[in-house]
Amino acid sequence: MVPSATTPTPAASAATTASAALRGTHWVLRRLDGQSVTPTSGNEVYLQLSATEQQAEGQAGCNRFRGGFTLPAESQLQFGPLLSTKMACPDLATETAFLAALRTTRSYRISADTLYLHGESTSTALATLQAQRP
Repeated sequence: MVPSATTPTPAASAATTASAALRGTHWVLRRLDGQSVTPTSGNEVYLQLSATEQQAEGQAGCNRFRGGFTLPAESQLQFGPLLSTKMACPDLATETAFLAALRTTRSYRISADTLYLHGESTSTALATLQAQRP
């Protein structure tokens, strides 16, 4: 059977796959400061930006966090002060580094289902997150 003009081929479908949206997507941390991240406490480290408000929330390793964010211009992202719970656990080093990366984030880039957070320098990502599919 020959594909019709209205039936996309697998290659055409892959080429037209849209990138995940910055807002409203559950972003799971995969790399931090160039290193792979494997949570030791069993808590998935993630970030989610509200689709309707300027609010961010997530899990930093041990503790949940929440705070505001702004999108000053195209591809720019800045987080305001982030409030978090204060429980101790084995992932405090990851948590501290992730929250520091969010504080210093100034821009972002999305490629398919991957979010790259950058500081003042856009050459190296502070954090790399992947969209979690339902």
